[in-house]
Amino acid sequence: MKFRPLHDRVLVRRVESEEKSAGGIIIPDTAQEKPMEGEIIATGDGSRAEDGSVTPLDVKLGDRVLFGKWSGTEVKINSEDLLIMKESDIMCVIEATATKSKKKKAA
Repeated sequence: MKFRPLHDRVLVRRVESEEKSAGGIIIPDTAQEKPMEGEIIATGDGSRAEDGSVTPLDVKLGDRVLFGKWSGTEVKINSEDLLIMKESDIMCVIEATATKSKKKKAA
C-alpha cells in the first residue's frame, strides 16, 4: 500500500528504545515509555497559504526527529504501528555530526 500524508503532515516510524537501563537492568515492556524519537518515512507537500502558495516542509525522508510525548495520531499501516503528525509537532531534527579527535604531537 502506498501512503502519502497531506499538506504539512508527516508519517513517522518510532525508533525502538533500549530494553536495558544504563546499569544493565532489563526493563519490561509494560514499564517502558514510548520513544519520542522517530524517522520520517513520508511527507506531505507543505502548508498552503491563503493565496494558494505552498511552503515546503523543513523535514525530509529519512530525518531522525524528536517529538512530544503525546504528539500525533497512531495508525497501523501494513501491520506496522506508525504516527501521523503535523510538522509543527516536531521539536527538532537530529543531525549526525562527524567529530574526529585530534591528538596533538608533543614537540
